Amino acid sequence: MATMNPIQFIQQVRAEVAKVVWPTRREVLLTTVMVFIMAALTAVFFALVDLGIRWGLQFVLSAFG
Repeated sequence: MATMNPIQFIQQVRAEVAKVVWPTRREVLLTTVMVFIMAALTAVFFALVDLGIRWGLQFVLSAFG
């Protein structure tokens, strides 16, 4: 493994950080809202699936029980 001068390392880190494209406040807000919407839709979907499975099991168990 090659040894590196700490100053060179810090310079390279700063150069790489400068290449990062940071999101704007608007982009962060929009993606956050989209995450909350998708989480809510997913919760509703799985709640409906759960109710459907529960209804189906109750029907089957009451029919043959």
